[in-house]
Amino acid sequence: MNFQDIFPVLKEYTYFNTAYSGILYQPLIAWRQQHDQQYLAGGSNFRLESGTIIEKLRLKLSEIFQAKNVFLIPNFSFGFNTLLNGLAKNQRFLLLNEDYPSVAYPVKSSGFEFQEVSIDENLEENILKAIESFKPTAFAFSMVQYISGYKLSERFIKQIKQNYPQLMLIADGTQFCGTKTFNFEESGLDAMLSSGYKWLLSGFGNGFCMLSDQLINVLYQEKSTESLPTAPFLQGKSHLVMNFEPGHLDTLNFGSLDYSLNFLQSVGFEAIEKSNQLLCNQARAEFYNRGLLPEWMIKRESQSTIISLPLKTEMVENLANAKILCSARGAGTRFSFHFYNTVDDLQQLLDVIDGKN
Repeated sequence: MNFQDIFPVLKEYTYFNTAYSGILYQPLIAWRQQHDQQYLAGGSNFRLESGTIIEKLRLKLSEIFQAKNVFLIPNFSFGFNTLLNGLAKNQRFLLLNEDYPSVAYPVKSSGFEFQEVSIDENLEENILKAIESFKPTAFAFSMVQYISGYKLSERFIKQIKQNYPQLMLIADGTQFCGTKTFNFEESGLDAMLSSGYKWLLSGFGNGFCMLSDQLINVLYQEKSTESLPTAPFLQGKSHLVMNFEPGHLDTLNFGSLDYSLNFLQSVGFEAIEKSNQLLCNQARAEFYNRGLLPEWMIKRESQSTIISLPLKTEMVENLANAKILCSARGAGTRFSFHFYNTVDDLQQLLDVIDGKN
């Protein structure tokens, strides 16, 4: 498939910025226009008839990620704050230093006791030592670090859960979901929350939260015994749904997520994973050969689709002049690779780095 035909931005730019924002594509735009045209023509009738969009999405998320407890949220931050509000204040959190602010700040500002772990070449060892010494009750982290691209392997997460079954593992999947296949039920995680606007290519205002039975049993315990609203349109909603999904759910935004999940499924998550890793491995090798990555980084067992390079300001300006889109994050320049990126895209980037363009 020639993805330039359906992703117009690819005709204008070399796009290595999915970690900042995923891109929209023509079929999704056509669906969104049809949705709003039907709303325009039908008014409240459309709203009454569009409820199936929400339930279809919930089933699709359960199917793709193998999760039975799924909640729809407008973004990761809303869902994570809702989760934290449902926990007892005596929880002790383990965090990663310089993790995404939307992970760290809510924990710190909510009064939970916490300790941070340094992110370096010994990340996994640092985490295990901190678990032993600090004895946290919860570990909240991004599956993929938004600055460096460091990724915790699924094998390591399972190992933590096997060794510390009572430790709640809460993951931000925004830089992870959509990059490869994933089975929540077998992951060892107690929560995976994600926005849909990056690797899932769904636009803004949609996301999801998947919870384990273990975590559900400790959330909002005080509210669980309170009476629920009796209004007919709220029948069947649990106390957790009332907290994670308050008010209306936007059928345009959540319908966009459903549409994109079906689109990505048609491309194939296994094919996406293979394409991403092949190109990323090639990119890492090329960057290492140019002295832009240390050896230990390219030898990590589990790699993400994000690579950060220490580029000088002049080089970053050259990239912008060559219409290569990327992001300044931390002390580096961040490049992110998705299935619509090609070897030719990588070569254009290398040509600029090598001073050929």
